[in-house]
Amino acid sequence: MGRGTALVRCAVFAALFAAATAAGRLTVLDATNLSLVWPAAGVAAVWLCAQRRSPLLWLDVAALGLITAVVNLATGSTPAQSAVFVLANLIQAGLFMTLIVRRRPLMWSLADSGGLRGLRDLWALLLAALTATAAAAAVGPVGIWLVTGRHSWLATGVWLARNLAGILVVGTASLCLARAAVGLRNRLTAPNPPPVDRGRLVEHAAVSVFSAICYGVGFADAEGLPITSTLIALTVWSAVRLSTAYVTAHTAVVAAIAVLFTLHDRGPFAVMSSHAGRALVVQLFVIVVAVVGLTLALGRDERADLVRELAVGREDTARRAALKRAIIDSMSDGVSVVDSTGNITLRNVAAGHILGGRLSPEDQAASSAHYGMHHLDGTPMTDAEMPHVRIAAGEVVEDMDVLIRNEGVPDGRIVHLRASALPEPGGGRSTVMVYNDVTAERRHHDELTAFAGVVAHDLLNPLAAAEGWTDAATEALRDNDAARAEMAMVRVARAAGRMRGLINDLLAYTTARDAGIAPARVDLTALVADITAARIDTATVASAPVPRFTHGELDPVEADHVLLRQLLDNLVGNAVKYTAPGVTPEITITTTRRGGTVTLTIADNGIGIPAGQHEKIFDTFYRAHTGGPYTGTGLGLAICKRIAERHGGTITATDNPGGGTRFTFTLPAATPNTDTRFAPPSPRAQSSTPLRDRTATQQYQRPPATP
Repeated sequence: MGRGTALVRCAVFAALFAAATAAGRLTVLDATNLSLVWPAAGVAAVWLCAQRRSPLLWLDVAALGLITAVVNLATGSTPAQSAVFVLANLIQAGLFMTLIVRRRPLMWSLADSGGLRGLRDLWALLLAALTATAAAAAVGPVGIWLVTGRHSWLATGVWLARNLAGILVVGTASLCLARAAVGLRNRLTAPNPPPVDRGRLVEHAAVSVFSAICYGVGFADAEGLPITSTLIALTVWSAVRLSTAYVTAHTAVVAAIAVLFTLHDRGPFAVMSSHAGRALVVQLFVIVVAVVGLTLALGRDERADLVRELAVGREDTARRAALKRAIIDSMSDGVSVVDSTGNITLRNVAAGHILGGRLSPEDQAASSAHYGMHHLDGTPMTDAEMPHVRIAAGEVVEDMDVLIRNEGVPDGRIVHLRASALPEPGGGRSTVMVYNDVTAERRHHDELTAFAGVVAHDLLNPLAAAEGWTDAATEALRDNDAARAEMAMVRVARAAGRMRGLINDLLAYTTARDAGIAPARVDLTALVADITAARIDTATVASAPVPRFTHGELDPVEADHVLLRQLLDNLVGNAVKYTAPGVTPEITITTTRRGGTVTLTIADNGIGIPAGQHEKIFDTFYRAHTGGPYTGTGLGLAICKRIAERHGGTITATDNPGGGTRFTFTLPAATPNTDTRFAPPSPRAQSSTPLRDRTATQQYQRPPATP
């Protein structure tokens, strides 16, 4: 607060205090020079509390004392009496400010967190006011007694009651009305001010008019009607229905009416002959009306705040619960909570999927047979072995792998399950279960194990052969046996070729599984023509039967060009390779488009696949023909399956009705606006063979095996 602002506020409070002091001095009716009403007590309390942070607080204190002395001297007090009044007023205002600021520092703030917020604030204000007025009552009447030589306990009571009523009525009214004015200004200056509640305005006006009429009738008569106790009902109505600021204003008006009429020998309290007695009783009436009104109003406000906080808390709780539910439902891991009685209190969407859709609709945990839970060796899990049953019994359950096999997952699914205990309020233990599908992970682990074993075995065989024949060639050269040395070196080259082929297949398998995919429009007709022409060239160079390929215009597809070429080359190579001796390979390649999928079929006249092995041939390192002249690593068709699956398709093998095998796989169909990744074959390739024999060079062509 700047000095200029502090001076302006000091001047405003000084004017108000001077007016209140002059009004109080008008109620001096006897030789004690004691005012029977003292609204200045409330103004002084508000003044010092509002100016407590002012850099010129000393000036406010000095002004308060000076005005008290001047007004009292001007209205008939002696200098000694004025000095007593100044001292008592300063002690009262200063003590009230110290107590209330220490216990409720935000009460006199106009911020949202300030003001009278509840009954605790009211009791703190009453305690501070009673303590301050009691201290002033101990100084003022005693000082007057020392000056005048007269002392009256009734006068002491009047001093205490009038100052307490002044602080309670004027102080609370000033505070609440100031905060109400600030709130009204903020609402009116808001971008979208709330609409005016006309019904509430009418109610305010009606209560005000009715109160004025009732109190006027009750206090206007000289004897006064015996209805004073019923008039407090108007304060109760105001406190229950209307704002706290209105209640304090209503109380201030009621106090003014009651005091003025009583001091002018009107109303129910005028029956007392003593002016001091009248003042004491009417001040006590005002205190009771103020306390009742504020108690009801602040209690109502406190309840309203609690209800709003509860509503906000409920909304926040509901929002948090919905957020947590959305997070849990979005998890890929299954989550369920089962209490000690077997009730399912929470489960997410993934839980139903992982368990094959076998959920109990009654939200009651079912038996292990219902879910199809088995141990990994295939033996059924008993109900006593269920994790929630064991935890409810007080056991500690470690992480486990279980096999789920039911109608939803007839082939079985391996689920890794983690269970932990959650204490219940009644002493029981709920079970929190988190489970995820690890079938692919476990199968991949098994594949890696088999992969390592087969690779080690298949690499060691040609390596051992190469080492043995190298030793044989060395001995032959030592014996000058050139023919035997040449034969041994041929065997070494053959072993190296087998090792190279295995390594290339391993690299191709890894690429098919892990390499990134760049889908684009592929001209399938041109790609097939390029691959088949390369096979024809290879057979011609090796003096082997030249395969005959039949294919027309093929539907374009959306695929990774490198991986698709690898897939087609493997299938065409198998069709040429697995043909009976002396038989010319005949391969037919066709496509069929249905919607957004292209189905490609490669049919041959080869030796076929043994019965019962049409699915196994796609497993890693599986070979349907292990004897005779048909060699291989067992990775070619596994590579084809990987490529088809990575494109979102499938691949199957069936018997060809005309003899041989028919491979069928699906790929996404190309869209019209996709760039083509494979250009037509070169002019040399087009001119050397007809359409079904068009040729181009392969990216990699393995040399023919040495006999």
